[in-house]
Amino acid sequence: MTDKIDTQRKLTNKERMKISRHAMPEQDPLERAKNFFEVPLGYTPELAIEEAERCIQCKNPKCIEGCPVNVKIPQFIFHVAMGNFELAAQTLKETNALPAVCGRVCPQEEQCEIVCNISAKVEPVAIGRLERFVADWERASRKISIPSLAPPTGRKIAVIGAGPAGLTCAGDLAKLGHTVTIFEALHKPGGVLVYGIPEFRLPKQIVEAEVHYLEKMGVQIQCDFVVGMTRTIDELMNEDGFDAVFIGTGAGLPYFMGIPGENLNGVYSANEFLTRMNLMKGFEFPNHADTPVPMAKHFAVIGGGNTAMDAARTARRLPWAEKVYIVYRRSHIEMPARKEEIHHGEEEGIEFLLLTNPTRFLGDNGWLVAMECQKMELGEPDASGRRKPIPIAGSEFVLSVEAAIVATGNGSNPLINKTTPGLAANKYGNIIADETGKTSREGVWAGGDIVIGAATVIKAMGAGKKAAAAMHEYVMAKK
Repeated sequence: MTDKIDTQRKLTNKERMKISRHAMPEQDPLERAKNFFEVPLGYTPELAIEEAERCIQCKNPKCIEGCPVNVKIPQFIFHVAMGNFELAAQTLKETNALPAVCGRVCPQEEQCEIVCNISAKVEPVAIGRLERFVADWERASRKISIPSLAPPTGRKIAVIGAGPAGLTCAGDLAKLGHTVTIFEALHKPGGVLVYGIPEFRLPKQIVEAEVHYLEKMGVQIQCDFVVGMTRTIDELMNEDGFDAVFIGTGAGLPYFMGIPGENLNGVYSANEFLTRMNLMKGFEFPNHADTPVPMAKHFAVIGGGNTAMDAARTARRLPWAEKVYIVYRRSHIEMPARKEEIHHGEEEGIEFLLLTNPTRFLGDNGWLVAMECQKMELGEPDASGRRKPIPIAGSEFVLSVEAAIVATGNGSNPLINKTTPGLAANKYGNIIADETGKTSREGVWAGGDIVIGAATVIKAMGAGKKAAAAMHEYVMAKK
């Protein structure tokens, strides 16, 4: 790829809106269901330029407000349309330290793209696909530029958790001249990006490249460091000299359903299953990895969110898997997973058992052999705004499965709350924080899933960004 492809055409807005939105090239469904390579193949430079030309550069761009990290969307798209990909990358990196990640896993259809001004008449500009293209181009061309950093302030800031919130917070604070250290409990940085999201959706080499970018900015990362056990927050601040702390530990505590048989071998939380497959490379078992994974022929994944889709699509790729079911108690319309992920799962042969709810797991000699289910019907909306599922009497049936993966939600790990006196949390264990992330403890901020519960990568990044700005003001005001 070249630095600049000077192919900008002088088009009227009417002509721009006649350009059809470009589909993302993808692996064939029958092929990709057998491998863990990335499903979308990415735009070519020519496709990216044509897609960027669809942007009318409106005077009131709502897309920026729709982005939790306020990427300068019209500006970076203008540079793509001009063929100046290097400048487009620099524009992206002004506000987003993880564009290659966001271009792959963020729900742009619910954020920046849904408010695109041309969407009232035609399909919105493919902002996410263009973001991915620019980030990939920068990495492939090796023209990665480190932003100018402010002079050192002498302030030390600790960031707990190397997930999206922590990485974003650390990157912004490093730009402002602070000495930033991330403390990560696992043996690799990335949080949910490395343990939760599958390789075929987010290749781990991309996460490593984004993390390496932050390290080049001076961010230090200590892995295998469990705050609350290795050191407490009080020790970090009172003994180790950190002026402020950001907590971005996510929501990694799995919820189960509380039905009989959950202790059988073969019943997994989605967290455990995906961590084995992603962080510990279980998908390469047994030839290139020692991580044990379920050798089942029939899998059931319980839930309808993105985590459930990730687990089901991962199980589908195991060479010994013959059937993979999504078991969800509501209908297709109520599924919270991204439409793209549901569509990909359908193409790959996953079977959807909708309006269906497990009632118990059945075992033989301690191992799962089947799952009893009950059919449901939808009543009036509940507190979530979705129609409440109601059991249908006499509709029970048995589904033969040797592995069941529960993806019905996650909570917060209580370790930091228990070891940090005065840190206020709600009844679910989520840390209570204001809109900037400030907690009840002096000098301590928090953001992402640990505050709002399991949500999206980009929302966590937005929280990290807000916290960084507030923390900067706080530490600079300290004597």
